[in-house]
Amino acid sequence: MQFSDIVGQREVKEHLVRTVSENRVSHAQLFLGPEGSGSLALALGYAQFISCSDRLENDSCGTCSSCRKYSKLIHPDLHFSYPFFRGGEKEDGMPDLEEWRDLILSNPYFDLDEWRERLDAQNKQPNINKAECMNILHRLSLKPFESEYKAMIIWLPEYLKNEGNRLLKTLEEPAEKTLIILVAQNQDQLLNTIISRTQLVKIPALSQADIREHLLQTKDISEAKASQVAYLSEGSLTAALNYLKEDDNDNFRLFSGWMRITFADRGSSIFEFVEEASKIGRESQKNLLKYGINMIRECIMVLSGANELVHLPSAELDFVNNFSKQLDLARAEALINEMDKAHYHIERNANPKILFLDVSLQFVKILKFNTLPAGTQYILT
Repeated sequence: MQFSDIVGQREVKEHLVRTVSENRVSHAQLFLGPEGSGSLALALGYAQFISCSDRLENDSCGTCSSCRKYSKLIHPDLHFSYPFFRGGEKEDGMPDLEEWRDLILSNPYFDLDEWRERLDAQNKQPNINKAECMNILHRLSLKPFESEYKAMIIWLPEYLKNEGNRLLKTLEEPAEKTLIILVAQNQDQLLNTIISRTQLVKIPALSQADIREHLLQTKDISEAKASQVAYLSEGSLTAALNYLKEDDNDNFRLFSGWMRITFADRGSSIFEFVEEASKIGRESQKNLLKYGINMIRECIMVLSGANELVHLPSAELDFVNNFSKQLDLARAEALINEMDKAHYHIERNANPKILFLDVSLQFVKILKFNTLPAGTQYILT
């Protein structure tokens, strides 16, 4: 992957190029950026740039033997490690390598849920276990086969847990001409011993302008739609691509109907909604909750007098303007809090019927009976 293929991140690319031109390539680096920022793509672009035999001033050439192999992710000096979903203590991630390559080549901005879906992992938990750590150490002990450097990219090292301590000596004193890049999203979930042995490269969320331009160049959508999706994605190209996959009208129908029946406290309709929501699948449930959070944030914009910042299609805009009249800031924040908690529990395989019924009843308390959930510390206006 060339830097020119990667969306935005101009300053990060310039920094990475300088480390090579000034011969300051750290052997162990932590690329830390939020989901959808392009951290994995940057790691691939960096490794390809370092291995390129005919580098340009600011990018790899894309045509030499090394670049051609990197473009297919089959370079013998390029290694990967990633969370997988099998439970055997002696199993590592190698059986999933072809699926891993295919997923990156189709979309380098994928997330863990898409990786889970690709492997049909269902409710299994991701893991980077002892066997995988031993496999990492083995591959790092090999000499470079073709290029000056061998590169190991470890995606989501948050799942190393305590097994990551097996890698500490190698992170501190790797073999010569070794590049180890850990691509992480949450620093708080990383072992401090790993953080202290790597050079941090902070990768920011993408700008709305970068996401908008990318969507216009790669997707057959209008400028208005590209601007709307870029705005709602909050700097994540992953989120933007997921929004385009969704049936927006169905999310709008489900969420607006949910708000109406909970505001009116229509018991039978609430049970009908819970039944429908429990059948749409875990990813669709998560997307519905994300959509709802964004819609209530738009309501907060209206309540705060920032109507000019609301960029929505007419039907959604009408809903936001009308629903905002039934809210104040405290209730809007309480609704977001309930949906955020529900999203957390859906990710952890909560029973959807029980969860959506509980959230619906909380909504009734917030909207109908002027009651915030117990322990919620908001000041009603």
